[in-house]
Amino acid sequence: MMDTPAIAVLVPCRNEAATVARVVADFRLALPGCAVHVYDNASTDATGELARAAGAIVRREPRPGKGGVVRRMFAEVDADIYVLVDGDATYDAASAPRLVAALDADDLDMVTAVRDDGGAAAAYRRGHRFGNRMFNRLLGAMFGQRPADMFSGYRVFSRRFVKSFPAAAQGFEIETELTIHALELRVPTAEITTPYYARPEGSASKLNKWRDGLRITGTIATLFRDVRPLPFFGIAAALFAGTSLALGTGVVVEFMQTHLVPRLPTAVLATGLMLLASLSIACGMILDSVARGRLEAKRLAYLAAGAMTARRSGAAQPGAAAG
Repeated sequence: MMDTPAIAVLVPCRNEAATVARVVADFRLALPGCAVHVYDNASTDATGELARAAGAIVRREPRPGKGGVVRRMFAEVDADIYVLVDGDATYDAASAPRLVAALDADDLDMVTAVRDDGGAAAAYRRGHRFGNRMFNRLLGAMFGQRPADMFSGYRVFSRRFVKSFPAAAQGFEIETELTIHALELRVPTAEITTPYYARPEGSASKLNKWRDGLRITGTIATLFRDVRPLPFFGIAAALFAGTSLALGTGVVVEFMQTHLVPRLPTAVLATGLMLLASLSIACGMILDSVARGRLEAKRLAYLAAGAMTARRSGAAQPGAAAG
């Protein structure tokens, strides 16, 4: 006999007094029986008080940064299904049952809500849309699978995904880390299109497109190095080797003709670059073995959390077959 899964709605918030009560009320209505957890990320307004009055479980995280808040949420909250959503009322709470049902029915580990603004420029600005599309393509080229909306802040997770996720991001790059973690472990996922709305009056975005864009780019490069070190260092080796050949070919030809090396600095530079290419490919091969070990450890942590169906079935409980 299967029990009803315990659902936790996780809402990281910073200065969202204009919208947080609405978000809490909408998700409590959409998912009856769920527990809504609002983590007040050092707000200077009444976000925490309004969330508590609306029926949420409120905790305060004094260190700024969405990544740190999500990391603490994942560590502290225990449930079968987790719904992560921003507190700015731009995501559609009415779509939550559909996202949860998809995860539950197919035993998935992550369902991403792909934002559809219906062409409303105020909801999804052209620059943000273009940047999202370019980062999606970049991630597809690096990891072999292109997400539809890697920056979506509206996702549903299984318990085994949440409890095995080694969060390291500090800020808005947390969505990138979630996406890459799913791609690395090749866990079952899905993407479902949901409505996306403009921010209500009085609510301001905390995203800085240039600063956060650079941090996201750095996060992608770092995770690409850590997850796929051989291709990462292989690219560096190819650049070093190509430059070395371009500089050194003329020196070698000249030496074969005259038995002299008049361009000694160029010869030394070309030799040094080729040595760097050799070192890069050697580092890539060594770190590839390390990355395989890390992947195995992550996979074991993921499996140790157990599938949701097993946790909720009587067969998974000790002594369930007795008597």
